[in-house]
Amino acid sequence: MYSRTELKLITGNANRQLAESIAAFLGMELTPVEVRRFSDGEIFVKICENIRSCDAFVIQPTNPPASNILELLLIIDALRRSSAGRITVVIPYYGYGRQDRKDQPRVCIGAKLMSNLITMAGADRVMMLDLHAHQIQGFFDIPSDHLYSVPIFIQYFNSLKLDNMVVVCPDIGGAKMARGFAGRLDAPLAFVEKRRPRPNVAVTLNVVGDVAGKDVIMVDDIIDTGGTLVAACEALHKRNPRSINVGCTHAILSGQAPQLLQNSPITRIAVTDSVFIPEEKLFPKLKILSVNELLGKAISYIHEGESVSSLFD
Repeated sequence: MYSRTELKLITGNANRQLAESIAAFLGMELTPVEVRRFSDGEIFVKICENIRSCDAFVIQPTNPPASNILELLLIIDALRRSSAGRITVVIPYYGYGRQDRKDQPRVCIGAKLMSNLITMAGADRVMMLDLHAHQIQGFFDIPSDHLYSVPIFIQYFNSLKLDNMVVVCPDIGGAKMARGFAGRLDAPLAFVEKRRPRPNVAVTLNVVGDVAGKDVIMVDDIIDTGGTLVAACEALHKRNPRSINVGCTHAILSGQAPQLLQNSPITRIAVTDSVFIPEEKLFPKLKILSVNELLGKAISYIHEGESVSSLFD
């Protein structure tokens, strides 16, 4: 049975800023780790201090490039071979989470493969934030914790003093998340319905619910290219809302997404720092909220043997 020992925080290069912020919240330093590349690009990892019997938490999102995943696996392996007491992997953004089922012939299930790799590398526990598909928790044969960013966004939207809110779900997949927001904000719920009338004909968007003259809050877990989100917001804009506010946990912002979102009818868009957002992807409408306190508390609770679910009571 695991017994509580010294807490250590470790990170790779995927989102070092978030790891440093979590460490600052917990009043500690990151454990020094050497992550470098050979001339051919091969990654080398070395833990630079004694980690034997320690309670090690590895903070690393697994968004592209694929080197982020490989870094994580090599760090886990280095910790295991250094006799760490327990290895908990903290994944603010679970990359490949959208590949959670075989919905076409002859396709991979990337989310399951990632869970296998993390487990086989030597992780004892995993902590994830706002999974794209909740069933991914069941892909792991080790204890897993699924955290939610809802309290962070609720605090932010309440600070805006919006007095006539309606929560809008952009698609059926986000219904559960949207209901959670609506319940906490004591606001009605509306939906954007997508239809493709016939093959090779563009999707038409219908808004189900009253949004006219109201402050719309649209919530989702991932913004990638931004195309679907902007199309939904344009459909809402035709119904004359007072404002369109977006809350989305993971800001991938691929390609021209920043320009597309900035030029859209969106009034403001809040995301978290679960994924590192480089300066060139920042734009005026974007507000970044930190998950450092949420993840820091969860790490502390796990280390102390307390209930993580109490964070959301």
